[in-house]
Amino acid sequence: MIGFVIPACVERPAFSESVLSLFLTLLCVRGKTVKYCVLTLTLNFLALSSLSAAEWPQFRGPDGQGHSAATGLPLTWSETENVKWKTQIPGEGHSSPVISGDQIWLTTAITEQLSEEEEKKRLSQIENPQGLKIAGALSLQAVLVNLRTGELEKQITLFEVAEPAPKHSLNSYASPTPVLAGNMAYFHFGTYGTACLNRTTGETVWTNETFHIDHQTGPGSSPVVWNDLLIVHFDGMDAQFLTAFDRHTGKVRWQTSRSGEMNPKPALQKAFGTPLVMESNGRPIVISPAANWVYGYDARDGSEVWKASYGKLGFSTVPRPVAENGITYISTSFMQPRILAVDYSGQGDVTESHRKWTSDKQAPKQPSMLIVKGHLYTVTDNGIAACLNAADGSEIWKARLTGDFSASPLYAAGRIYFFGHNGGATVLAEGPELKELAKNRLDAGFMASPAVADNALILRTEEALYRIQAE
Repeated sequence: MIGFVIPACVERPAFSESVLSLFLTLLCVRGKTVKYCVLTLTLNFLALSSLSAAEWPQFRGPDGQGHSAATGLPLTWSETENVKWKTQIPGEGHSSPVISGDQIWLTTAITEQLSEEEEKKRLSQIENPQGLKIAGALSLQAVLVNLRTGELEKQITLFEVAEPAPKHSLNSYASPTPVLAGNMAYFHFGTYGTACLNRTTGETVWTNETFHIDHQTGPGSSPVVWNDLLIVHFDGMDAQFLTAFDRHTGKVRWQTSRSGEMNPKPALQKAFGTPLVMESNGRPIVISPAANWVYGYDARDGSEVWKASYGKLGFSTVPRPVAENGITYISTSFMQPRILAVDYSGQGDVTESHRKWTSDKQAPKQPSMLIVKGHLYTVTDNGIAACLNAADGSEIWKARLTGDFSASPLYAAGRIYFFGHNGGATVLAEGPELKELAKNRLDAGFMASPAVADNALILRTEEALYRIQAE
């Protein structure tokens, strides 16, 4: 029987896989031949027929790995070139835009600013407050922007927080990216709560404020949808686990604690990763980076299938995993960042058996990586872009870009797009030859990662949301 995959964020069609199996069997019995390419196209059409070309339902797009099938994205832009619309977004937020139909959803935090004296007073009560900021009262909101016109259509308050915890100056209280599935939009704010909205009415379907952890530097992990589950990381200084909510009701379906040995210092046990769900041997595997270890869990019940040690201290892990040909690639983030390549088909502690290679060169702390046709593309936080051989981690090329980086890169139609804190965006050619195609700049910097709709880039800077499209 021929297998196929329906993207996790897509509502499944109204027919079952068993019906398809029976249909194929009948075709075979009758002696008819169905070519694989035709069948694949048919199944994908049936599964995705309700989707328009403007679908970017989760952090890093349909596959969760920063790939776009668009072919007409702009190569160059500025504040005066190829800007179809620009919309100011109130408050502060680093969540990336997600898109379905004419809707763009993102989050923002409306904060009450404390006096300098009051902020110092509150931070003085915290051990090691260096680099931290703290707000007064906090309103965490969902924001809806019209894809076609740029009109800000809705601001929906999801949570009100009287006394929020501190966050890092490079973070925001609204950093996790929403995820869309069918007519529902899901929003996660770490310790402050998780919520589901009806996308048509804007009404709150459910909220869950059950889980509270000490992020130390603010929330960062984005949720993912798999079938009828919403899967979320909770990796704080005081507790480390992941949870699956029933995405229709908000009730907890399963919860699994991290099992790997960690550093005894609580500050070195936290992480901010976003999982990636891949299939292995007929089982849906949640590839889940945490402090010191990357784990594989069965998405159906949360049972741990495997884990692999980073081999050195790694914490505050941010980049989302990428995967190709049965191998997942992880960047361990802080202390000394390291890239790992792990075969995700194993069971148990697979550190020795399935960890294929490690590299301590060109490993990003915050931006996620890209894997394209056997090449692994990275950009470090201080702007060193690199292309590595995914088979062994060897360096093919590297280049210095201008500025610092937190946003994850984008791949489309043979181009790699990199977005920096300074508002700059460098476009390089995909492949083993280093070739710069363009440099662009907007007025404010990028902390959020890009999204794609039709042949347009949807870009969030620290001040505004843009639709960038070649005329």
